[in-house]
Amino acid sequence: MGILSKLREGLAKTTKSVSAQLSGLFAAFTGANDEFFDELEERLIVADLGAQTSADAVELLRERVRSEGLRTSADIKAALADILVKFLDVGDIGLKLGTKPAIVLIIGVNGVGKTTTIGKLATMFRDDGKKVLLCAGDTFRAAAGEQLSIWARRADADIVRKDEGADPAAVIFDGINAAKARGADVIICDTAGRLHNKSNLMNELNKISRVIDRELPDADRETLLVLDATTGQNGLIQAREFNATAGITGIVLTKLDGTAKGGIVFAIAELLKVPVKLVGVGEKPDDLAVFDSREFVEAILE
Repeated sequence: MGILSKLREGLAKTTKSVSAQLSGLFAAFTGANDEFFDELEERLIVADLGAQTSADAVELLRERVRSEGLRTSADIKAALADILVKFLDVGDIGLKLGTKPAIVLIIGVNGVGKTTTIGKLATMFRDDGKKVLLCAGDTFRAAAGEQLSIWARRADADIVRKDEGADPAAVIFDGINAAKARGADVIICDTAGRLHNKSNLMNELNKISRVIDRELPDADRETLLVLDATTGQNGLIQAREFNATAGITGIVLTKLDGTAKGGIVFAIAELLKVPVKLVGVGEKPDDLAVFDSREFVEAILE
């Protein structure tokens, strides 16, 4: 099954998904009047695009309907798709990993799928011929290091870890040195599932960033925030806080194989100008794909 098919399958599993919010409205379309636009805005808000993003999308759609004389539901839906795609296209979705080593810092709150994402990334890089080293920087959660070790074995990757409770920044320091010594192409760093409203944990993340700046000042770095697609508006809050602390370069959207809504990524992209770079659509090692804004919009509007 292709990524687009998996997206469609995942987004169809709940009547609260973006697709369910919009499909009924277009199916009952009788004209592009004020009632239609008001209802569309309400449904976009319910679908977790956020109030501001929903209002912006509807205003842009009104302008296109007026200026282009759009009349049919198909034409108006296509115009809406174009607008939503532009909201998502806020930056390069490719991973910048040209140096040796390059480094990928994985951040996010507990339960969003960081460890699984790291395993999938390691598999993706391995399949691309890269030598990968994992850093088990989540030293606060019991068994986090062991879970990462399992993924390291699956992906044929090296791993650096310490005992539970060790200084996460020290783990990253050791991992960087090990990567240099072993000729690794990519270092992937796990971090604790930091609550975005806990200043001490965010400060620890800042400490890790300073270690990377000092030890690999010229290395390409990706700082990827992993977000659960079902999170909703809390995802925007998380993204704002993490972006302020760590300077996010991209979003990994996970759990699109279940009761996914996913609409919040439009608000994150529009308001924070941070692109979605990868999507997780299953639990298998190869169920991670480069994000395609057009495919994503087609899936949720279908």
